[in-house]
Amino acid sequence: MYSCLLCVSVFHCCILIIRFAGMGNLLKVLTRDIENYPHFFLDFENAQPTEGEREVWNQVNSVLQDSENILTGLQSYKGAGQEIRDAIQNPNDFMLQERAWNSVCPLVIKLKKFYSFSLRLEEALQSLLECLTCAPFTPTQHLEREQALAKQFAEILHFTLRFDELKMRIPAIQNDFSYYRRTISRNRINNMNLDIEREVNNEMANRMSLFYAEATPMLKTLSNATTNFVTENKTLPLENTTDCLSTMASVCKVMLETPEYTSRFSSEDTLLFCMRVMVGVIILYDHVHPNGAFNKSSKIDMKGCIKVLKDQPADTVEGLLNALKFTTKHLNDESTPKNIRTMLQ
Repeated sequence: MYSCLLCVSVFHCCILIIRFAGMGNLLKVLTRDIENYPHFFLDFENAQPTEGEREVWNQVNSVLQDSENILTGLQSYKGAGQEIRDAIQNPNDFMLQERAWNSVCPLVIKLKKFYSFSLRLEEALQSLLECLTCAPFTPTQHLEREQALAKQFAEILHFTLRFDELKMRIPAIQNDFSYYRRTISRNRINNMNLDIEREVNNEMANRMSLFYAEATPMLKTLSNATTNFVTENKTLPLENTTDCLSTMASVCKVMLETPEYTSRFSSEDTLLFCMRVMVGVIILYDHVHPNGAFNKSSKIDMKGCIKVLKDQPADTVEGLLNALKFTTKHLNDESTPKNIRTMLQ
């Protein structure tokens, strides 16, 4: 049961925060022992890192500080669809070619900014994993001692799901970028502004193209980062990572399915926050555990987690369910119970 402590720190980044003096008090999250432990919510929004956490916390915080600007930029993304259509339909009209090119260039610069942020996020996640899984402490002990770092882990997952949900609704991104790559490769820009080639050359364009081809590019980045972390740290027990993720998913599920807990959420944002974190850790677990998250031997109650999502309004969880369907690795394995696959159809 000590693993139940793991997710206590997940909710530091919102009004919903769990903090108790003794380990035994934390068991109520999974046992729903609300009567004996009635003080579930504490405002810990202003928690500060300890001296031991500060170096990594500062590094990760410098990344997270830019996350809202990234989301705002993505949300306001307006494609150059009309300009591109005009240019394609009138290939000999230089003015229309120039207008399309000048419309696409700033958009490509913005797309590069998003992609570059994913690389920073990947580095931040690996720094957190290194701190939260290293000897001599267990991951649970780390998360109890280093709550500010656990908070940042949750914030990364929260951002990631939000970014991917937005990206999936903007088909113009791939259309704009495809036009840019075609124009560059065919040398059709003549005397138009070439400065952007120094920003986004062919090599960079290829990497960006792979990134944006993913249905959920940020989740894919984090999944790869977690897999690489496990692969590169061969002396670290795999359970240090997978137990961290599975316990986080379990605590999120219990909180979401227990009315006594959800009734204390300060807003709908908190509910959605919990769902995003739960889905995020399931996907990471599925990528790093050899048998995945859907296997009967999984430490994650996938049936319960999916049910929690499907009990919410369809438009709220559509993106999250799609993430489970299209970003996980083991859903279509023969070992996945048929009822689990049916629930996600």
